Amino acid sequence: MKRHATAVWSGTGKEGNGHLTTQSTVLNETQYSYLSRFENGIGTNPEELVAAAHAGCFTMKLSFVLNAAGFTASNIETRCDITLESGSITESHLSVKATVPGISKEQFDAAVADAKENCPISKLYRTNITHEATLS
Repeated sequence: MKRHATAVWSGTGKEGNGHLTTQSTVLNETQYSYLSRFENGIGTNPEELVAAAHAGCFTMKLSFVLNAAGFTASNIETRCDITLESGSITESHLSVKATVPGISKEQFDAAVADAKENCPISKLYRTNITHEATLS
């Protein structure tokens, strides 16, 4: 399976602006800019999208891990905080709250650790990065 998204940018890094479109069109020419990334402008930003991706991926993986152990969560809510410092993402912090009938704290903690280690977005942080570039 492959998924894609497209970013379009015009202008300088600080004064320019761009938009993002995803394959599903959930994001459809969604605005992003210096202001939305580093200040409080309208639009999204890469770090917010990384946080959403990590929270969503981890939460779904946790559901699968719990199911494999014989449990079904009534609710799982995960917040992901991405820290950007000196031009690098230095931390992705997951805060999860869940209601899982019949599970012990030890079983839940083990499932969370498994999901944190094995969700595809967590694995992405340790991946080989390749690229191709075309200048027109």
